[in-house]
Amino acid sequence: MATTYCSYVTTVNGDNVHKLYHDNEYGFPLKNDNDLFARLVLEINQAGLSWETILKKKDNFFKAFDDFDVKKVARYTPAKVEKLLQDAGIIRNRLKINAAIENAKKIIEIQNEHGSFENWLNKHHPLTKEEWVKLFKKNFRFTGGEIVNEFLMSTGYLPGAHTLDCPVYKKIAKLKPMWMKGEKL
Repeated sequence: MATTYCSYVTTVNGDNVHKLYHDNEYGFPLKNDNDLFARLVLEINQAGLSWETILKKKDNFFKAFDDFDVKKVARYTPAKVEKLLQDAGIIRNRLKINAAIENAKKIIEIQNEHGSFENWLNKHHPLTKEEWVKLFKKNFRFTGGEIVNEFLMSTGYLPGAHTLDCPVYKKIAKLKPMWMKGEKL
């Protein structure tokens, strides 16, 4: 097995979900709070499962969770939770579904205080992985070390998404906000 995601995707064919994610999403900065929320929920749902399972169900997640509209998810009722628990297109785990709803509510609080979830992340950047984990555990549900690490690496807040020789590395470096320039990816 390859030691990095970059070297792993070189071993798969072009339409593999891992290759598509690596080349077009992984490590790319996200600006929209709904997109950041979506990534957080997907990372939470990956816990205990393969990332490939999540990638294959990603479109279903977006449909089931109203395109991860933070305000809509924050208003989910017990009836909506039960409907989600019956949806075979997503991960049917009550703890993960409830975490998505509670985390949406927390993001709304963050938006009210900081203008956006992105502003909140930027305000705290840069932190070490350990500092980020502590901050996320204080504010969000179902956010252990690996979930926080992958969420932040996949959105460009922590380095390690791509190796220096990966063609995607330079592509992402051009997209990073000016205040993040010069940091390792």
